[in-house]
Amino acid sequence: MLTLEEKRAIVEEVSAQAVKAQAAIAAEYSGLTVGDMTALRASARQAGVYLRVVKNTLARRALVDTEFDCMRESLSGPLILAFSPEEPAAAARVLTGFAKDHDKLVIRVVALRGKLLEAADADRLAKMPTKDEAIGMLMAVMKAPVEKLARTLAEPNNKLARTLAAVRDQKQAA
Repeated sequence: MLTLEEKRAIVEEVSAQAVKAQAAIAAEYSGLTVGDMTALRASARQAGVYLRVVKNTLARRALVDTEFDCMRESLSGPLILAFSPEEPAAAARVLTGFAKDHDKLVIRVVALRGKLLEAADADRLAKMPTKDEAIGMLMAVMKAPVEKLARTLAEPNNKLARTLAAVRDQKQAA
C-alpha cells in the first residue's frame, strides 16, 4: 500500500511528464510477463519515451490541468502510460512495434497535443516521420527547384560545347 506522500510524488512525477509531452498513449498490459515489461521499458528508454504503470485514480489526478486532461475519462483497467516528450510519434512507435510481437499489449487511448484520437490512430501516428526525416524531406523539396534552375542556366553552354565537339569530329572525319 502506498503512503499519501508516495502517491503525491507519483502524481507530481506523472504530471511533470505530461506537461512536457507532445503525445500520450495508455495501453492495457495484463498478461505480459516481467521479461516482456522489462523489454518494453528498455525500448521506451532507448526511444526517449517516459513509461509508467500507475493506478488510474493517480493518473487521473496527474492529468488534471495538462493537455491530456481529455484522457482522464478513458482510463480504466490495468494501464501503462507512455509520454513522448520530444517526438510526437515516439511512444506510438514503441508501443505499436511491441504490440506486433506481443498480442497482450493493447493500445486503448491515444492523445496528441490535447486531442483525443481513436486507438487505431496509433498506427498512423507511429508512421509519422521523425523530426530529422521531416527536415530531410523538406530540404529535398526546397532543393529541387534550385537544381532545375542551375541545370537550365547551364544548358546553353553545354549545348554549345556539344555542337563544337560535333563540328570538330565532323572536320576530323573529313
